[in-house]
Amino acid sequence: MPSFQSITILNFTLFVFLIAAMVVTSESVHICKPTDHGPVVPTTPLVIFLQNIQETAFKTFGPLNFDPKIYVDLSLKFDLPTVKQAFNDLPRTENGSVSGSDFNGFFTKFMNRTQDDLEVIDPVDFVAEPGGFLPKVVHPGVRNWALEVHSLWKNLTRKVSDRVLENPEMHTLLPLKYPVIIPGSRFQEVYYWDSYWIIRGLLVSKMYDTAKGMVLNLIDLIGTYGYVLNGARAYYTNRSQPPLLSSMVIEVYKCTKDVDLVKKALPALIKEHNFWNSGVHNVTIKDSHGSTHNLSRYYAMWNHPRPESFTIDTETANKLENDCEKEQFYRELASTAETGWDFSTRWMKNASDLTTLSTTTIVPVDLNAYLLKMELDISFLANVVGDSSHALLFTRASESRKRAMDIVFWDEEKGQWFDYWLNASSNHKDVIHKFDASNQNQGLFVSNFIPLWVQLFNSDETVVNKVAQSLESSGLIRVAGIATSLTNSSQQWDFPNGWAPIQHMIAEGLVRSGSKEARSLAKDIAVRWIRTNYAAYKTSKAMHEKYDVSNCGQFGGGGEYVPQTGFGWSNGVVLALLEEFGWAEDLSPYCQQSVGDNGLGPVVGG
Repeated sequence: MPSFQSITILNFTLFVFLIAAMVVTSESVHICKPTDHGPVVPTTPLVIFLQNIQETAFKTFGPLNFDPKIYVDLSLKFDLPTVKQAFNDLPRTENGSVSGSDFNGFFTKFMNRTQDDLEVIDPVDFVAEPGGFLPKVVHPGVRNWALEVHSLWKNLTRKVSDRVLENPEMHTLLPLKYPVIIPGSRFQEVYYWDSYWIIRGLLVSKMYDTAKGMVLNLIDLIGTYGYVLNGARAYYTNRSQPPLLSSMVIEVYKCTKDVDLVKKALPALIKEHNFWNSGVHNVTIKDSHGSTHNLSRYYAMWNHPRPESFTIDTETANKLENDCEKEQFYRELASTAETGWDFSTRWMKNASDLTTLSTTTIVPVDLNAYLLKMELDISFLANVVGDSSHALLFTRASESRKRAMDIVFWDEEKGQWFDYWLNASSNHKDVIHKFDASNQNQGLFVSNFIPLWVQLFNSDETVVNKVAQSLESSGLIRVAGIATSLTNSSQQWDFPNGWAPIQHMIAEGLVRSGSKEARSLAKDIAVRWIRTNYAAYKTSKAMHEKYDVSNCGQFGGGGEYVPQTGFGWSNGVVLALLEEFGWAEDLSPYCQQSVGDNGLGPVVGG
């Protein structure tokens, strides 16, 4: 018979074992296998501090009309340790909030307003009615409106203040040398792909110096960071945006013949091309014949909540089970912001669940179209400066990408290019993916037609006619323009929103083709878009960031923030379309009654 002492020791040992097992079991709930292995570009101490302010402001003021971006755009009146100490000394409640009066007092004493980092200036090259302005616009009402849109450049021109240049560590705004055109409203800084359509409008307005300065600012960002940032803020250093700098250089050169600009731009463009075609951005796919093809994807260098949306991202991620899933989700959020399409069901496995974003596993049609155009642009620019070796190198690169796009994206039967989804289990930069046609995303998105913008595609009349017919029958063309998708998800890059850049790229691609039918469709799209912009301007006295293409004269909605006005790229696209297509005196600029289920109606007639 065992002794009392041995029983006690046995029971104690069993008790310790059970407790240890409970601890291990409890901890295992939080232990997870990381799926995110990508690079991370660290942010600045100032951005981290401003995130803390943003979180406290959210707790203090609540979610109603709360815009988290405002708080990371603030700048300091004193050095960071001083301001941080004052912030930490504020009395707090149990949930971490601060009284409104204490918070407002802190802001007044220690912080500058977001708009204080930029000075409103008159652009040096603006004139009220430039010589040769829109000669094909003869309708008096449309011409007067176009001059009003042209005058909006004065409202949107900014110069970085001296205080930013002298103490950059106290500001999230980056110290750009040259004056800029901002998009407007909450967007008080330069954005990468917005700049292309702003520049197209500036060139119509004969504002060549301002356009050139914007290009030089972006070239400087490549010199500092190795790529153009999403926007000119310290919290955007971990991602880029659709790469259109080469297109900006081409357009400015066509108007100015400035060879010195080309010489300065060319090394930067080659550096940017390398950024998009190496490391995590590069994807290799092997076709059924054993040939390999290199394409590119979006992949932000960040796996935390986006600072400008910190409170939104953390709240959305709360539904996920563990930190590993949250890290991957934050990577997908930032990578989707890099696409410019933030957000859309295009990037989601489940159209009703934002946490199913899978952007890093998608090889996008439009990104590769932009890179194909970049390769063609670099080849052209290299020839301008007599650099035949780079001209040949990038001509060959464009031919290789064209072949890859034909194999991986193109669907001959449907007349569209479809995004290609990688297998998530093999989503690493060194993996060679085996092509599987079933991995094409057959969803209907306007991005399926973006390659039309590129000369290698719009010069093929057979392809153009097939794609134009596919677009016409898709249901995307509505009474007021082209919808981004057919899914009404409440995300801003979905139905019923239409966006200026999309209308312009597709209309320009169609009109540059040799097809009479395609050119007619291009004008039809342009007329629809100009009419909705005109109607909305007449009722709201503003140009808008996006429009509801199912309802002529109505601006768009959805997404993370309230609708914005200003608006840089919308202004630029209207001016560029009017320059291309003109406006006849007998063509009504007012909204027309639509007919048919897809919103198509007799919009080109008077």
